[in-house]
Amino acid sequence: MNILFYLVPKSSVAYLYDDYSLRQALEKMEYHKYSSVPIINRAGTYVGTLTEGDVLWEVCRQGSFDFHSAEDIPIRRLRRRRDNQPVNVNCNIEDLVMTSLNQNFVPVIDDNGIFIGIVTRKSIIDYCYNQYKKLV
Repeated sequence: MNILFYLVPKSSVAYLYDDYSLRQALEKMEYHKYSSVPIINRAGTYVGTLTEGDVLWEVCRQGSFDFHSAEDIPIRRLRRRRDNQPVNVNCNIEDLVMTSLNQNFVPVIDDNGIFIGIVTRKSIIDYCYNQYKKLV
């Protein structure tokens, strides 16, 4: 099965550039109501994933927080607990399912490491459920 059938293309994904400020990241996450968002660099390479928890711990480390100071903190400097592991666009569906077990979306990259979109865990579960229904 080709994973491109389940791909949400980059043009439809909310993502952050690694040079965005913490304030920009917070505003984008709040607007889209996402708890985690992929991070890419300006060349398009997948860098990692920013989560609400990463932001919370950064705020705790700062001691005090205001939006004006958040404009001076680039997200590339934030400590991230764990990045969502990407898969190559040519991977098989089994690898995609295994990768999705511990993350709510799977970033998809091309052979050059360029971020091309995500596959949501919801679509993977839907695929697995439909396969199961075929067996029963």
